Order: sequence, then C-alpha cells, then structure tokens
Amino acid sequence: MAFGRSKRGASKATPAEPVTLKLLVAGGFGVGKTTLVGSVSEIKPLRTEETLTEAGRPVDDTAGVESKSTTTVAMDFGRITINDGLVLYLFGTPGQDRFWFLWDELAQGALGAVVLVDTRRLEDSFAGIDYFERRSIPFTVAVNHFDGAEVYPPDAIREALDLDAEVPVLVCDARRRESVRDVLVSVVEHAMRRAVAAQQTEPRPAPAR
Repeated sequence: MAFGRSKRGASKATPAEPVTLKLLVAGGFGVGKTTLVGSVSEIKPLRTEETLTEAGRPVDDTAGVESKSTTTVAMDFGRITINDGLVLYLFGTPGQDRFWFLWDELAQGALGAVVLVDTRRLEDSFAGIDYFERRSIPFTVAVNHFDGAEVYPPDAIREALDLDAEVPVLVCDARRRESVRDVLVSVVEHAMRRAVAAQQTEPRPAPAR
C-alpha cells in the first residue's frame, strides 16, 4: 500500500492517526542517496552498505566519485514526519546495475520517487528516470549540488534529461534536512496532482435509462 492509517475504528475523541506514504529515493552510483535519507530521517536510518573492493572495480564505475569507499547493496530506510497528519517512509535504492533487480520489490506500493542527479554524471540518472516513466510512478528530479560542481538552472536540467513539463526539478543539498524536506514535499504534491488529474479524465458511466 502506498498509504494508510495505522489504526481503524478509533472513537471520535481519539486523534486521527497520520497518513503514511512510501517514497523511493533513486539515482546513479555515488549520487548521494544514502546521505539524503540519513540527513532527513528522524530515526536512525537502516543502511545496507558494504565496502568497495578491488573485485568490484570492473563493475562499479567510480569515475567522478573516486573518494567513495562504500556502496548500498540492498536499500536505505528512513522516516520523516512532515506534520501531524503525514509521515513519509523513505526507501533508497541501490545505484549499481547489478542490484537493479531489487528495484521492483522496493517500488511496490510507492506513491512516488525522488531521482537524485549529479550534474557531473548526468547520464547516470537516465535509467532511473526511464524506470519511473515506464511504470507511471510520479517523480521529482533533485539536483544534488556537490561542492565545486557547476550550477545549472532547472530549465537546463529539464532539457538535458528530456523531462515532461509537469515533472518538478529542484536543486538541493542532500546534506541539509530542510533542503531534502522541500524535495520530499514536492514529490507528494506532484503525485497528488497526478491523481486528481487522472480522476478528472476518467470516463463517467452513462446515466441509466
């Protein structure tokens, strides 16, 4: 389920339980997914990181992120309370090609996704964008601004990634909680707009005669 309430049948005097939503955090290898989940999570994030080894060098492309020493092999998990009525559960996907078989499991029940982008390795985000487009999962593109990387306006990023006009594009700092929170809110709002638009375009049943 993409969302729900943790209790049912509560009395009217009992405060309503918050709606819980599942979001994915995807992107290429070394783009900052683990950092993003960790910076915003209000609980100690669950991480499945392993140390990069010489044996993995032929399949783990570290060009541009040579200082990276660990990699996610299953998922990252965190939680953030947006307000009294909304809690988000975050699932960070592994970035390497050899772990993409896990994406289908993680995507089940997801309301939407963040595709985290590094402008120094923009091509690494193509696969994630294609994945969510093919499955009609709403997503926001978040450009993680690394120190020393050139800054591009969102419209230039949109054009380079060939994104639809409705897809939000934001510049963020995956290390800053406030910046990440804005990205997550953008995903939820985008998904809700998509859901409303879909309902409005659904054919209405013909009146009974």
